Amino acid sequence: MKKKIVALALVGAMAMALTACGSSTSDTESAADEESTSDASDETSDAESDMAYVQEKGTLVVGITDFEPMDYKDESGNWIGFDADMAALFAEELGVDVEFMEIDWDNKVLELDANTIDCVWNGMTLTDEVTSSMECSDAYCNNAQVVIVPSAIEADCQDVESLKDMNFAVESGSAGAEQAEANGLTYTEVTSQASALMEVAAGTCDGAIIDSLMAAAMVGEGTSYADLTYTIGLNSEEYGVGFRKGSDLAEKLNEFLAAKYEDGTIQEVAETYGITAALVDFSA
Repeated sequence: MKKKIVALALVGAMAMALTACGSSTSDTESAADEESTSDASDETSDAESDMAYVQEKGTLVVGITDFEPMDYKDESGNWIGFDADMAALFAEELGVDVEFMEIDWDNKVLELDANTIDCVWNGMTLTDEVTSSMECSDAYCNNAQVVIVPSAIEADCQDVESLKDMNFAVESGSAGAEQAEANGLTYTEVTSQASALMEVAAGTCDGAIIDSLMAAAMVGEGTSYADLTYTIGLNSEEYGVGFRKGSDLAEKLNEFLAAKYEDGTIQEVAETYGITAALVDFSA
């Protein structure tokens, strides 16, 4: 009987020891899980900060097309223009380098989402499609889509009805393409607004629909297309900068633009490229 009692006591002691060991392992695993979850949370938090991502890699990659006076190359092959200059200043504010990458305008959202570029800063019209697929800055410039034709036929192109039998070159995926569609005009899509002007100059299209800011810089006497002119405006619109959806860089840019308007930097850059009249008043 005494042996049985001793045996039972030993079994109980072993069970308690095993239970204690099991509890200790569980607590350790629980603590490890909590630590792992905390680490993952920190990583997620960092990943959700687009600004932190850009600053960590040290470069702000700006998606653009050839679009004077906003983004275009000087004689040395460097990107200049109102948008290019402001993008370089914003990158400096972030403490990173700026890199410009020419993109297919139709693929701008895909490029953003794939992290190939960090923003679209190229005289981009704030359409419903743009604002629903990107995190956009406040508007910084006013603009319109205008009709470009050879000067010889300017008098015959003074309203939308007079344009119905013409074929217009438009940048694929652009506000110009939207206006051609909205007004029931025949159009051919090309890779850029610069290409659209080349089509008209070459006679392969009857006209083009491009941004008024580009028209003012590129068309008419003393420009690269002296024999072309712009006639009617089809709409009014505003430019903004697009970032990845949810990006905290949009609000950072809004603060930057307001500060640079207050200290006169934006006005100075705009005067360099002849777009002062199009600027949005950030002090209003």
